[in-house]
Amino acid sequence: MSSLIPAVMVPAFIPSPSQGVWHVLGLPLRAYALCILAGIFVGYWVGRRRWVARGGSAPVLADIMFWAIPFGLVGARIYHVITDAELYFGEGRHPIDALKIWHGGLGIWGAVGFGALGAWIACRRAKVPFLPVLDVMAPGIALAQVFGRFGNYFNQELFGRPTDKPWGLEISPEHRPSGYADYATFHPTFLYEAVWNLGVMALVILLDRRFKFGHGRAFFLYVAAYTAGRAWIENLRIDTVNHFLGLRLNVWTAIILFVLAVAAFIISTRRTPGQEDTSVGAAAGKPTDGANAPTEADKTATATDGEKSDAATDGEDATKVQSAADSDKTQAAEAKPKVTTNGSDHADGSRD
Repeated sequence: MSSLIPAVMVPAFIPSPSQGVWHVLGLPLRAYALCILAGIFVGYWVGRRRWVARGGSAPVLADIMFWAIPFGLVGARIYHVITDAELYFGEGRHPIDALKIWHGGLGIWGAVGFGALGAWIACRRAKVPFLPVLDVMAPGIALAQVFGRFGNYFNQELFGRPTDKPWGLEISPEHRPSGYADYATFHPTFLYEAVWNLGVMALVILLDRRFKFGHGRAFFLYVAAYTAGRAWIENLRIDTVNHFLGLRLNVWTAIILFVLAVAAFIISTRRTPGQEDTSVGAAAGKPTDGANAPTEADKTATATDGEKSDAATDGEDATKVQSAADSDKTQAAEAKPKVTTNGSDHADGSRD
């Protein structure tokens, strides 16, 4: 700390935002909320392009996101409130503040976990395979996090330790934690994570194009890559959080998820190589038991057999009509009187 230059002598390279809330027609328009909404939009846009490129149905993916997004937002808040319960419950606290999402406090772990749960429910309803949806959405989730971190910038929260680096982030005095009032610039962890997530997005997209990931492997790669960066970035932060065995709770979460993601990637690669078929006819809103569905060749063959059957039936009917006609002719011939040349004999051999 002693090597750091006091606030009055350090010009901030990244200035703090002048404001994070604008009032339009008397209604507060919060930068944090706008960043979250922008992240949701661009994340869905990236995922939609990837889904359609794999042959999926865009309307079906929209229906899945209709479930996943609300679940993700609720889950993000639930995770934050549970892991930082002391901020909302106890003496001098106001539990109603737990509902004030616009003040910040969204946990990415809860967002991804609950969002995946919502997507799974929607996939079951639409008869769409779940893991390919996770694969196509993985880079979009990373990009959505980039926008979300800029919400932390406007709220002047979740920054790192003091620093005199030229990229230090200026923090207003009222937002500095206790014990850090004499320092003006801090590590811009929001920017570190935003840049890291851009790299994660690029990594997933490039490797997916090269190896054609399937069965959740693109998503597992995203989780592993993100948590690898989150672990060291989290250690820079100075906001008050719970610790376990000397490490911040989110560091432990990142480590555990990294191990699980790597294991899931390896197991998936060995058990289910290749990529699923998410074409419209196979897995994008239609029943997935395509093995029992008739193909175009089957339909053509069935139609041909039907035509042959109809022709055969027509032939049998014509034969029956012809036989009936021959029978009528025979009966008519037998009923007609036989006349001899002398005109005296009848057909029954009697005489007049």
